[in-house]
Amino acid sequence: MWKKQGLLRIFNNHLVDYPSPVNVNYFWSIGSIAGICLGIQIISGVFLAMHYVPHVDYAFFSVEHIMRDVNNGWFFRYVHANGASMMFIALYVHLFKHLYYGSYMRPRHLLWVSGVIIFLITVVVGFLGYVLPWGQMSFWGATVITNLFSAVPVLGKLIVQFLWGGFAVDNPTLNRFLSLHFLLPFVLAGLSIFHLILLHTDGNNNPLGISSKFHFIYFYPYFYVKDLFAGFSYFLMFLLFVFFFPNSLGESDNYIMANSLVTPTHIVPEWYLLPFYAILRSIPDKLGGVIAMVGAFIVLGLLPWLTPKLVIKSSVFRPITRILFWFILVDFILLGWIGQNVAEFPFIEIGQFLTAFYFIYFIIILPLLSYLEYIFCIEAITK
Repeated sequence: MWKKQGLLRIFNNHLVDYPSPVNVNYFWSIGSIAGICLGIQIISGVFLAMHYVPHVDYAFFSVEHIMRDVNNGWFFRYVHANGASMMFIALYVHLFKHLYYGSYMRPRHLLWVSGVIIFLITVVVGFLGYVLPWGQMSFWGATVITNLFSAVPVLGKLIVQFLWGGFAVDNPTLNRFLSLHFLLPFVLAGLSIFHLILLHTDGNNNPLGISSKFHFIYFYPYFYVKDLFAGFSYFLMFLLFVFFFPNSLGESDNYIMANSLVTPTHIVPEWYLLPFYAILRSIPDKLGGVIAMVGAFIVLGLLPWLTPKLVIKSSVFRPITRILFWFILVDFILLGWIGQNVAEFPFIEIGQFLTAFYFIYFIIILPLLSYLEYIFCIEAITK
């Protein structure tokens, strides 16, 4: 049959006759939505790169040229700018969904680690893209974040000068950031394919967190309708922002051309980077702040090795874990709120408390609860 031949066989095995748990819900559509958002970002980014001028004297005006003079340029610019937010919304929902349903546990630990790596690279790409419009927040955000590398012992200054391409954020910096911002999404596309291969190797987890080896139905013709409905609903919200609220998720100061002689009253990154920015600022020492910010990603990647392999992974049947999940979710949201506030009392103290809870939850609370639940589960089975 045609489905058994060459590339069609791969397509059939992964998108048609792919076995899916019978009880998955709409949260299981978010991963594919994030992948589609990545594709939209790549396509719109290639179009914008045709008209963007990576020079400090012209970058800001080239963006205005795209908005005002290029046919449909405003549409591609707003799709790209809001698409970053839409992709991060999907990634955050996807991340916390897996935390809630315990999908990070073995045998899906490599799948989880690849997802954390994709998330980390996406954060880097989002920061690089924030610099390219060369507005006030772009310039000063680049200055603040790149200066953090000066805290690295011995090699700090060399790393900063390499990133800058000189002794300050200037034209070489803009060129380097554009090159990386253009290249890394294609790396993300490759990693996403690898992520999908790992997913289909171990199979989908399900809301009950138990094995679904003998309880599945094929993706087509059953689940593709669910994914289509979720996708259309999500992209309807996406287009709502593009056409009616295109600048609501951005920073107004970035519509002012970069000026190295005028410092903004309050330097903040885009909203999707605020939780990690808050973690960075919560540590008074510069090197300590950088370690904490990087550690926030590392602790996520190490989660499968910090927790035991449970028979039932989902928080649906783990009442204490389920309650504490909402604590870490609220903690993360509050970190985003702290990141957009001025670094003064009481926001510094609140940020330090929230940062401490973030690490205590993933390093101590969640592993300890998992081990206790593992012991109780073994005792219940033996009885």
